[in-house]
Amino acid sequence: MLGVITPKVRCQGMPDPILTPSKAPIDTALVAIVAPRAQAAAKITEAWDKGEAVLVLDPAAPESARAELLAQLAPTHIDDGTGRRNLPDGQPVAAGTAAVVVTSGTSATPKGVELTTAGLNAIGAGFAQALTVTEADRPLLCLPLHHVSGLAVLARARFSHSEVIVHPKFDLARVSRAPEEQGATIVSLVPTMLSRLLDAKAPLNKFRFVITGGAPLTESLRARAERQRVAVVDAYGLSETWGGCALNGRPLPGIEIRITQENRPENTGEILVRGVPVMCQYRNDTAASERAFITDPETGHSWLHTKDVGTFDPEGRLVVIDRLGDFVISGGVNVSPSAVEGALIEHPEVLDIAVGGRPDDHWGQQVVAYVVPRQKKRPPTLEDLQNFARRRLSAAQIPRDLLVCTEIPRTAGGKILRRRLAPPPNPHDL
Repeated sequence: MLGVITPKVRCQGMPDPILTPSKAPIDTALVAIVAPRAQAAAKITEAWDKGEAVLVLDPAAPESARAELLAQLAPTHIDDGTGRRNLPDGQPVAAGTAAVVVTSGTSATPKGVELTTAGLNAIGAGFAQALTVTEADRPLLCLPLHHVSGLAVLARARFSHSEVIVHPKFDLARVSRAPEEQGATIVSLVPTMLSRLLDAKAPLNKFRFVITGGAPLTESLRARAERQRVAVVDAYGLSETWGGCALNGRPLPGIEIRITQENRPENTGEILVRGVPVMCQYRNDTAASERAFITDPETGHSWLHTKDVGTFDPEGRLVVIDRLGDFVISGGVNVSPSAVEGALIEHPEVLDIAVGGRPDDHWGQQVVAYVVPRQKKRPPTLEDLQNFARRRLSAAQIPRDLLVCTEIPRTAGGKILRRRLAPPPNPHDL
């Protein structure tokens, strides 16, 4: 059993420093970068070459949102494309810090995750070993750099000395042509991007590997890709782990994963992670940093709470089920929204889908499906969806209500923003 957290004051895998006047670690500049993707990639590389840390902000975000993050995370400098300047209230980061990454904020206020250069190298080495990545590879970057999935593409390429091809945005046609026209060999995508490319019959089999992350890769989507001879690699990770720390359910070298089974049935539980790529702390948020870790009293090791529920399959591979707070509890049964979504996305009239819960006096909660139809004028009916679901899902998982919408709110990394789903009306209130 894991015990109560103790404050985490240094990065995992790093020894206690000997703090003498001659050996005290030197703090590092933290440079906020706000620029279009190709320009930002160059500025990130330049900062890393100088031994500085970077904080990449969304150039398309409202000015007020960026101002809040700058005040919260206090970088020492900013480079917004008009030149680099000092920020008077900036605070340096500890030596060895490579980046501060803003979390997606799917369930709470975004936080700044402090990631290390040692973690960057560990992730780079792990991918290089698992996927035989060499200097001859040319990774394609078509993900946002202010999200860890995009920044990690640069980080891994830095370790392997690979040349990165940067696309200014995700474009179906450009990604499809990238292997032939630009020599791209590896591409990182979120599952929604992969689905769109498969729908468009893109020749993804010309990439050595297509890495997916940011959101769960359903078995049906993987099967679709494999039928088109696409070499798909499902990467599991978080902003707090430098992105993907497990590939196809196998932890990278130096990463440990365990399941804590408190109050969870059927060998499932919260996924805990430890290893060099794990963050040092949340910047300027001591309380959140302490809550993020739990200490094993037997070994003294600190483990990161991922707030994801998972299990291990018979071959020992990690299987991610859902987020802890996303389960819909209906009639005492824990219903995984991701499991329902993975089944119903196969409905021929469904383009995209999200699942949530509605309070119910009898069942506690009822499952609700939010559907983006393939044809706006001919959306599926609730009866259609239920009949389709009965052949694939248990009774508790079958949606009891259907809301048709124009899009599913998602983060830049592809995760569903469930808190932004419009709550369905309760029949008792009508």
